Amino acid sequence: MTIANQTELLKVNKELAVKEASFVQRVFVCCGTGCIAGGSLDVFEEFKKQLATLTPPSPIKGTITKDHHVEMDLCATGCHGFCQRGPLVVMKPSGVFYTGVKVADVAEIVEKTVKGGQVIERLLYTDPATKPKVTKYQDVKFYAGQSRIALRHCGHIDPNDIKSYLATGGYQSLAKVLSEAKPDEVIETITRSGLRGRGGGGFKTGQKWRICRDAKGDRKFIICNGDEGDPGAFMDRSMMEGDPHGVLEGMIIGAYAIGAHEGFIYVRHEYPLALKHLNQALTEARQNGFLGKNILSSGFDFDIRINRGGGAFVCGEETSLIQSLMGFTGEPNQKPPYPAESGVYGCPTIINNVETWINVPYIIAEGAERYAALGTEKSKGTKVFSLVGKINNTGLVEVPMGIKLRSIVYDIGGGILNGRKFKAIQTGGPSGG
Repeated sequence: MTIANQTELLKVNKELAVKEASFVQRVFVCCGTGCIAGGSLDVFEEFKKQLATLTPPSPIKGTITKDHHVEMDLCATGCHGFCQRGPLVVMKPSGVFYTGVKVADVAEIVEKTVKGGQVIERLLYTDPATKPKVTKYQDVKFYAGQSRIALRHCGHIDPNDIKSYLATGGYQSLAKVLSEAKPDEVIETITRSGLRGRGGGGFKTGQKWRICRDAKGDRKFIICNGDEGDPGAFMDRSMMEGDPHGVLEGMIIGAYAIGAHEGFIYVRHEYPLALKHLNQALTEARQNGFLGKNILSSGFDFDIRINRGGGAFVCGEETSLIQSLMGFTGEPNQKPPYPAESGVYGCPTIINNVETWINVPYIIAEGAERYAALGTEKSKGTKVFSLVGKINNTGLVEVPMGIKLRSIVYDIGGGILNGRKFKAIQTGGPSGG
């Protein structure tokens, strides 16, 4: 199916959203890398087996279809972020949240929770500070203390099915800019949002795009830097695994803004699941008319290729990455000139990391002012962190820029293990300060 224009896309978005809303029960199994290590793929397969046996008479009121199957949805999602507590299972719309789920637990969950509406106490999360069991996903302090924008879809959609992304309004931001905005207007929106590069340099994204837009040359490139190399970091990996279409949509919008027709995603070699999901997303995006020639009948052409990194830490640096992408040894170049003026094959090139790109569709959809309302005067929006160490709740968190470290460690992280005293925190991981 090729979606021809914004009107047709809006119709598809609405139809898929209505279909998802029609499910009386939905079971979401985290199948991100962390939970897979804990056996979540086996848990998912057991759910498929157990749910297939549900036929009338069933106590799940209003969920029997004409072919006598229970009207349910089972979804293998990307990373929910609470990696320490996996495998994770979330029931919707009830919000019941189960942690540490094993294959042996699945039959009981189907019988008691899916069919009977009962909560299984032993599988609930226990707050380390207050001790009571927490029933619902949104009430767990680890999640309640976050502001999820970059991670808005991770754990809530099937990353291997474009329909799941479209049901959230996916690719509407792209359709909006192609049908309603000039490239300069897109750059102005990103500039007003205050979005800065999330790869470490913190350069103003809109300013970088403006430099590239104004740079001389008919051939320009877009690059997504997915070569996350810092020890203990897994932010970009989780976003590529859990929301690959969000990354692609951001890149296509950026390409339109600067006038690029060729793009690359440079993915770390050690991220096989991210590579798998990105390749699937690229195939689906092309099939549905979001990549290739004449995207959404706009006259704009753009496509993306994936390059695999070779495991070299230095290739996380943008000029080294560009050298590697072109087939040379990954070594940093003197700057200036910066890639926005002279990058791939000497052509103007925009290189942003995964988190930067995934913020772009949100900013277009919700407005620059809403994004800029978060964070500090000089650092707008949110930031995703890998929260690891001797604390109660470890995993992936997204918080407004400017938040106090105390809030991350004690409110979201649940405090120090075994009630011990806080000693030190290292920002930026082993490579940080």
